[in-house]
Amino acid sequence: MALTQDRNTPMKKTEVLVVPVAANVRIFAGSLVVATATGFAAPGSTALGLSYLGRAEESVDNRGGAAGAAQVEIRHGKAFCWGNDGTVTQAQMFKPAYIVDDETVAAADAGGTRSAAGRIVGIDAYGVWVE
Repeated sequence: MALTQDRNTPMKKTEVLVVPVAANVRIFAGSLVVATATGFAAPGSTALGLSYLGRAEESVDNRGGAAGAAQVEIRHGKAFCWGNDGTVTQAQMFKPAYIVDDETVAAADAGGTRSAAGRIVGIDAYGVWVE
């Protein structure tokens, strides 16, 4: 039903998210983190159905653990500098970056095998800046 009066809508800061970790994975601090198709945090990898979350703020080792047995803090909503697989050039500015692994992005989806990370907002000697 549509509003008929003002609503005090709750707000949550989302710059740092705490996300349950997928089963049997290890996430390194500073790594590119994704949400799996089931919504659990995992290291970035070449796969479809992943959602880019951002950068891990801590190391979490859930090897041997069930999905959700551990949680990881992820910084979200900022531009992070990831490694360039060699295919990202100035021509890709403001286009999607695609996840290669937990520290590298590419300019293309490799024939539909990579998930998008976010939008490329800079390319320099350090790597590819993705927001």
